[in-house]
Amino acid sequence: MAETEQTAAQTSAASGPESAKTTVQEAGFASAEGADVRGGQEHLDMLLDIQLPVTVSLGKAEVPLRRLLQLQPGSVLSLEKQIGEPVDLIVQGVSFATGDIVVVEDCYGVRIREILNAAAAAGLHGGSAKES
Repeated sequence: MAETEQTAAQTSAASGPESAKTTVQEAGFASAEGADVRGGQEHLDMLLDIQLPVTVSLGKAEVPLRRLLQLQPGSVLSLEKQIGEPVDLIVQGVSFATGDIVVVEDCYGVRIREILNAAAAAGLHGGSAKES
């Protein structure tokens, strides 16, 4: 407690014109030798449990603002995809698979048709790798 009061007194005494000078020193850090930076299976298992939202895109439509403002309950908005065309599965804005809409008990579901490879998912190529 006495040290705190002494430090406070030194700080208030140093608030004159000389306190505007700032001393800058380079920080030094000890090296982290012997640490396993690769991690282990337990770290991978922790990442594999992360929940990611998956979005299923049935299709798109471009609508003038006037028509959009006229929509009401019961209105029908036509999409560009035909019946039977695969839907896109999207994670974090990236398409990673295509599939077909199915009914599972009382819910909709998606049967995976094709898993896109990393290049196709990133939009670099049109190629894809079929699921086995």
